Amino acid sequence: MPEPSRNGRTKSARVRAPKTDTVLSGAVDLARKSAQAVAHPRHVGEHLGFVMDGERLGTHFFASQDTGYRGWAWAVTLARVPRGRVATVCEVDMMPREGALLAPEWVPWEERLRPGDLTREDTLPYQADDVRLEAAFEDVSEDLDLPELKEIGLGRKRVLSEEGRRAAIERWYRSEQGPKVGRPPRNSCSTCGFLVKMSGSMRTIFGVCANEWAPDDGKVVSLDHTCGAHSETDTPKQGTQWPVRPSRIDEGALDAEPMPKPAQKNAATPS
Repeated sequence: MPEPSRNGRTKSARVRAPKTDTVLSGAVDLARKSAQAVAHPRHVGEHLGFVMDGERLGTHFFASQDTGYRGWAWAVTLARVPRGRVATVCEVDMMPREGALLAPEWVPWEERLRPGDLTREDTLPYQADDVRLEAAFEDVSEDLDLPELKEIGLGRKRVLSEEGRRAAIERWYRSEQGPKVGRPPRNSCSTCGFLVKMSGSMRTIFGVCANEWAPDDGKVVSLDHTCGAHSETDTPKQGTQWPVRPSRIDEGALDAEPMPKPAQKNAATPS
C-alpha cells in the first residue's frame, strides 16, 4: 500500500530495476552449455542478450536455429546465493521473442465445428441458449394466420425460432435444391406429383422429393426447383416408354463381303 505523505498526498510506489549482476551476466559459457545440453543434437545460435529478472537472478537468451521455431530463443535462467561468486542454472526453456512464429489461438472444440464436420456417431454438446430454438409451446408462425400452418411442437421441448427458421430457409434456398439461376423452370416442383409437402410454415416454400429417379430424391427442394424427372415431363413417344434409336447396317459392306456359306456334309463320308 502506498504511504500518505505529510501534506496528505499519496506517495507513488517506485520499483527500481535490479542492478546488473556481473557474475550472472558474465556466465555466458555456462548458459550456452546448459542450453546445448537440452537442445542436443540441435545447435544453439548466437547470444542475444542478458536480462535481470530480480536480485541475483537473470536470464541469458540464445537464438534458436530450428526451422519450426522462427523468432524463438533458448532462455537460460541463472542465479547465485548472497555473496556467492558462482552462478547456478535454474531452468532452461524456449521462449518466443518479437516476431516469433506462434501457434494459432486455441478455439474450443464446440466452436471449431462447422456444418458437415459431424458424422452419425458424433454427439454435439447441449446448448441451453440457442438462438435458433425456442420453447415448443410458443407459436413460431406469427407471420401466418392459417391454423394448419402453426408449429406448436407437441412432443418436443423446443422448436425452431424465427431466426432459426430464417437461417434454414436462406441456406436451403441457396443450395443445389433451390431454383436454377438464369433458367426459368418449365415444370417446377410445385406441380410435380412426387413432391411431399412439409408441415408448418415451411410448406409454402419447400417440400421433399420422393422420386427415386430424381437426383434430389429424399432431399428438401424449393417449390420453384426443377429437374428432368418431373412427373409430368413430356417426352416424345416412339412406340415404347423409352426412346430407342434404330440400328444402322452398312448394306454396301455386306455386298462387297458376302457372308460365308455353311459347309455341306459329304454323303460318302461315314457319320
